[in-house]
Amino acid sequence: MREALSGLTVRGRAFLAAGVTAVVCAVLLDQRPLSRVGVLLVALPLLAAVVLARTRYRLSLVREVSPRQVVVGQPAQVALTLTNDGRTPSGLLLLEEQVPYELGARPRFVLEGIGHGWSRHAAYQVRSDLRGRFEVGPMSVRVTDPFGLLELGRAFRSTATLTVVPRTVDLPAVPLGQGWTGSGDERLRAAATGSAEDVTVRTYRRGDDLRRVHWRSSARTGELMVRREEQPWQARATVFLDDRVVAHRGAGPTSSFETAVTAAASVATHLARRGYTVRLVTATGEDPASARHDAAHGPDAARLLESLAVLRLHAAVRLDQGWLADHTAGVTVAVVGLLQAADAPVLRRMAHPGLSLAMALDLDAWGRSAGGPGGPAAPVLLHQGWRVASVGPGDDLVTAWQELGRGGARPAVRTGLGEPVGGAS
Repeated sequence: MREALSGLTVRGRAFLAAGVTAVVCAVLLDQRPLSRVGVLLVALPLLAAVVLARTRYRLSLVREVSPRQVVVGQPAQVALTLTNDGRTPSGLLLLEEQVPYELGARPRFVLEGIGHGWSRHAAYQVRSDLRGRFEVGPMSVRVTDPFGLLELGRAFRSTATLTVVPRTVDLPAVPLGQGWTGSGDERLRAAATGSAEDVTVRTYRRGDDLRRVHWRSSARTGELMVRREEQPWQARATVFLDDRVVAHRGAGPTSSFETAVTAAASVATHLARRGYTVRLVTATGEDPASARHDAAHGPDAARLLESLAVLRLHAAVRLDQGWLADHTAGVTVAVVGLLQAADAPVLRRMAHPGLSLAMALDLDAWGRSAGGPGGPAAPVLLHQGWRVASVGPGDDLVTAWQELGRGGARPAVRTGLGEPVGGAS
């Protein structure tokens, strides 16, 4: 009862105040009809409080988000199922779903006719123009009487997760050269420049099946050689994204960092569809949540996209080098912005005989000078032997990807002073 009275609304308090005033005036003025009106005004909130205090709810909520992972700008449907197993009927339920402001306004529902075995379904849509992982819920419930004199608050604790991944651009197939590594030998698969025997045989190891012995090569070399064309080969790729604050310009969806995330997501999705096992590496090292997927289950970039969905700018100044100890041959695609002088040795170690491609963000095009500490990425990458394509705000990623496939940087790359630096094609 005390809790119910504490939930008096403005209307309920007004009724009580008016009733008490009417009773006092009736006593002072000796007006019995006015006293009846005052008693009625006071009794209504009290009776409503008694009814709500005796009400027993056993509400349950089931929330389903479909799909659980959407692309930026794509809507998701949230379905709600409310049931009441309580024995006492009541009046109205005012429901308000707690959602982050990025997903839009908070949906509100008014439900009535609540009784034993009562069940209702409701649904609403959410969408976000920003990537991220958002918690939908909890839901707050306000129980009110039919007159709106009292209101009690309740809340469900359950929530649901919605992941908004960055947009991706469908990239065309371009020749990537030598990006294949054997899952058994962990070395680059060379192109067939010599005889087939030189490419498809290796030295015998204890435990190898004798049926795979290649006797002609064994006789020629004087030691047992086995065929290795039956070994499972995997195409491996590393997508490096520079997520340092000092490497980017701008803010919000149009910033250079968001362009870099879109480029990395597009490249990772494209390589995964082509059968590559893809891993994500940032300035702070390899992301364990997006480790290379198991090729036996087919190419899948979902985990990597989830990692990119929650990626934020990092305050690190130097690039982490710990992951380079496991940097085997394969395709490396880097998306970088402003580079520091200390980054050159790391980029040199990242480049290997497989293939190294880079999308260098043209930070001057984001409206703020790329001067200050560091300098444009393209000249540094070209000096380290990378294939480079420059990307600015609004540039077509398909064109940049095709340029990388042709094996060259643009004829001229602008430095922070506006002077062109010769590029290779």
